[in-house]
Amino acid sequence: MKQGKVILITGASSGIGFDTAQALAKQGHHVYAAARRTSLMEPLKALGVHIIAMDVTDEDSMIHGVEAVIQAEGRIDVLVNNAGYGYFGAIENVPMEEARRQLEVNVFGLARLTQLVLPHMRKQGQGRIINTSSIAGKMVFYMGGWYNVTKYSVEAFSDALRMEMTPFGIDVVMIEPGAIKTDWGLIAAKHLKESSAGTAYEEIGTRWGDNMDWFYRTKLLSQPSVITKAISRAVNSRHPRARYCRGRFSIVGRIAHAIMPTRWWDAMMRKGGKIKTKDEA
Repeated sequence: MKQGKVILITGASSGIGFDTAQALAKQGHHVYAAARRTSLMEPLKALGVHIIAMDVTDEDSMIHGVEAVIQAEGRIDVLVNNAGYGYFGAIENVPMEEARRQLEVNVFGLARLTQLVLPHMRKQGQGRIINTSSIAGKMVFYMGGWYNVTKYSVEAFSDALRMEMTPFGIDVVMIEPGAIKTDWGLIAAKHLKESSAGTAYEEIGTRWGDNMDWFYRTKLLSQPSVITKAISRAVNSRHPRARYCRGRFSIVGRIAHAIMPTRWWDAMMRKGGKIKTKDEA
């Protein structure tokens, strides 16, 4: 029997997903890295990682991806649902197609791929589902409403699934990153400014977008390797935790949100859009 676990990880073309696929392969696991942009994953082949073209908003794509792993390995031990998409902006401004896209990628794609993998794990009598949630699933950020909706949904989905899967020997784990230095924040900032342009929210949206862009370029954020280590523990631990909260501001943010009166938290969030950047100070 092969040593190492058979692992399917989505969103592996960049950031946390790429870093995690690389780390798990080095540990001796049989990693199948899935994403839409397969060319970006080519460097992973040198480590023995298998590349799969997969769009988590496309049913056939997900079915074919799971079948490819089963045909090659006969099993899937771990599914890491890491693919994610963020489009920031006021609730009023974000186009409904973008709101739906976030839900399709972050929630429904994650849920459908899980459905496709679970029958194989039940047949095996064991398995592990690892869902990348976020600190944004625990507290709402100003102008991030639709993204927060998706991550709160991932939290609820994972909690429900964990209870259902316990009798079948299948673990369900949530990874809850804080502020991580990836391109995600830069893209979200760009979307925020785009969605706010020419609207009643233009001034505050531009300010928030500029601050997000500045923040995600600083050294204040944790590196993706911090989350990679958490996912590795979730993969390799005999009895993984239900949640791994990692990354800069993740613990402090949760504590602050828990103890602050709601109006104080709201005021702090709104004030964030008025903070001057270093160049303006």
